[in-house]
Amino acid sequence: MNILAPSILSADFTKLGEEIKSVVEGGAEYIHIDVMDGMFVPSISYGMPVIKSIRKVTDKVFDVHLMVTEPIRYIEDFKNSGADLITVHIEACKDLKATIEKIKSLGMKASVALKPNTPIESVFEYVPMIDMVLCMSVEPGFGGQKYIDSVTDKIKTLKKYIDDNGYKCDIEVDGGINFDNLEMVLEAG
Repeated sequence: MNILAPSILSADFTKLGEEIKSVVEGGAEYIHIDVMDGMFVPSISYGMPVIKSIRKVTDKVFDVHLMVTEPIRYIEDFKNSGADLITVHIEACKDLKATIEKIKSLGMKASVALKPNTPIESVFEYVPMIDMVLCMSVEPGFGGQKYIDSVTDKIKTLKKYIDDNGYKCDIEVDGGINFDNLEMVLEAG
């Protein structure tokens, strides 16, 4: 199954509610929300108040991508703001297992993200515990980047690992996706 999850990072924030309604009308099933702290990635985006505010606009799944250092500190706050699924970076967690367990204990889906240069095999031990792996296909922290082609092989490797072991874990690809590379990414996994 393929799910469309547009990011609000590139939205016009003066019209955020309207833009969310527009992507929902266009078929979006998830709303991807990039939260950046200026530490794990250089940029700073938005936090709980924005998520709580836009939750009033739609009941679609809020896929909250935490690009923050030690995200376990904020999991409950994001749950209370309206998150349905929380993605944390393997590179940002001192204790990834505890972070995943915290997300799941609050009734949310858990996802683990990897930067483009992080070996895909580093997430394998967590696949049985999570609902999704997010493969970053750009360097996290900035919108509008070009897709990094080498990520395609990582997606294929991950898909094979999931299938060969009978796991139920989705794959999300984040960054630089457009009509020119969409089919290739879908075929990869």
